[in-house]
Order: sequence, then C-alpha cells, then structure tokens
Amino acid sequence: MRHFSFILVIMLALGAAAGAQTIESVDTVTSAPGITIETSVDRAEIYIGDLITYSLAIIHDTDVVLTPPPIGANLGSFDVKNYEDVGESRLDDGRIRSESRFMVTTFTTGDYIIPPIPVEFMLPDSTKKILISEPVPIKVNSLLAEGADTADIRELKAPIEFESGWPWYYYAIAAAVLLLIAALALWRIFRKEEEESKPVDLRKPWEIAYEDLAFLKEKNLPAGGEYKQYYIELTDIVREFLQRMYMLPVLDMTTYEFLTALEEREKEAELISRLKKFLDFADLVKFAKFVPPSDRAVVDFDEACGLVDAVKNIELKREQLRQASVVSDTRGGGDV
Repeated sequence: MRHFSFILVIMLALGAAAGAQTIESVDTVTSAPGITIETSVDRAEIYIGDLITYSLAIIHDTDVVLTPPPIGANLGSFDVKNYEDVGESRLDDGRIRSESRFMVTTFTTGDYIIPPIPVEFMLPDSTKKILISEPVPIKVNSLLAEGADTADIRELKAPIEFESGWPWYYYAIAAAVLLLIAALALWRIFRKEEEESKPVDLRKPWEIAYEDLAFLKEKNLPAGGEYKQYYIELTDIVREFLQRMYMLPVLDMTTYEFLTALEEREKEAELISRLKKFLDFADLVKFAKFVPPSDRAVVDFDEACGLVDAVKNIELKREQLRQASVVSDTRGGGDV
C-alpha cells in the first residue's frame, strides 16, 4: 500500500484520458431514432444546502443497445449525496425505460446548470452514437434575507498581477505536462519493482482472495467512517482475484472496460450483472463523495465473498467437464 495513493491518481488520470478518446471517436447527436432522454428536477430554485432530486430517464426501443451513463457522472458544481438506480420497466408501446436518480446539493449561491450527460448507444445497424441530455438550470439563493445588513461582508481584493513574458497558464500547462510525464515514469518503475520483488503465490486465486478479505474485515474501516478507503481495498481484492482468474489486466482497466472484456469471455449473464452493480456502487463511494448507509458496507462485503464463490464454482465445474472430456477421449482411443 506504500504506493497505492500515487498509483490510484495515475490510474484515474489515464482512465479519464481514455474516456475522452472514446467519446471523440463516436458521433455525438442531439436526437436519434428509437431513443430519447428525459431529465427533471423536483425543484429548480433552492437555498444553500437544500437537496435536489435529479432524475435521468432513458427511453429506447428494444433493438437499441444501451450503455448506461456512468455512476458518478459529472454533475458540475453539485455534490452527489445519494444515488438510486430505479431500474428498467417496459412501457405500453413496448419500449424500455430505465431511470436513475441523484440527490445533489451545492453550497454556493448563483445560477447554475446541471450539465448534459452523454449516453452511448448502438443502433440496429451497429452504428454507435452518443446522445446528449438536456442541461437543467438551477437557481441557488442565499439564506440572507433581502435587505439584510451585509456591511460586515467585504468584497474580495483584486489579485496581484506580476509582469511576465508569457501568460501564467503557459507555465501551468508546462508544469502539468512535466508532472504527468514524471509521475508516469515513476509509476512504471514502482510497478516493475513490485512485480519483480513480489514472490509468486502458488495458491488458488480464491484462497488468496479469502485471506485478503479476512484481513480487510479485521481492519473494521467502516466503524471509523473510512468508507472510501474501505471500498478501495474491497474492490481491489475482487479485481485482483478476477485478474488471476481471467488473465486480464483488471487493475489497469476502468469498470466499463473490464466488464466489456469480460462479456466476451464469460457467458454467465447473472455474474456479470452482479459484478456491474457491485463495482458501480463502489465507484460512487470512491469517486463521487457518496457516503453509504452504515449497514451497506457489511452487505457489500458479503457480496464480494459471494462473487469470489460464484467465479470459483464456475471454474471448478468447467475443470470437471474438461477432465471428464479427457477421460472420455482416452477411453474412446483405447477402444479403437
């Protein structure tokens, strides 16, 4: 864990860059046949700290393949306090409606906009496009009544300007690029050192995962309110287990990238659905400032154990079938 925080920052930066390249390679449209996006809020004018329920509903034909918006999607200046996946329902005309709800708030006044959320989908002709939702304006009022005495509140002083040959942002961009290059080089060095120094563990992948889960449980991080660190370690255990089982670079992939690669290898739809719900909720805690209920940490720990059990049982059954096939081929060859 000595390099964990550093590596996590680099992974997030690289994941964001990969996500940007994906969006640029797909046509972005404001409307498309067979799919619509509906956005709404329970109120468009609030006071500082008030909660807003932001709903995002996607209605599409059954022959449209939908990639749901990522949990923890960019909601501008608003903090996500809660998230609810309402699920899918079938309308009277046969179309499918899926809805997500976000409880958001902000602590600064002014006129804001909940920015559009991109939704990727694939049409029946295998054409991939991105549909953009409508932005939602929100007005945030101050708790100070109109006409209140604000004489003690002074305007901010203007920033001090220094003469320079280049604009300041040139230096900022150059520094950011150099830091990114240095960070990437250090990350590769650290990663190589860890891989070379790490002894080869000859145990079964699930035996390693069970031990790591037991150590995590002993830490009891949720009791101290360390939910973000708890979900980081919990998902890393599951990801490392899946990396050993499927021989995929899971730790270097985003949740969407891994699930897409897994769908090409694993035909167990229920397993993939469980993994998606588990990893999506964990991403909400790790990256969207969401604080889960106290009992949810226990539920997700049990689900992590259940996922390890499910993948282990699938692999053991496949191994039994392979052995039975070898025995059958051997007997058939002997008869000949």
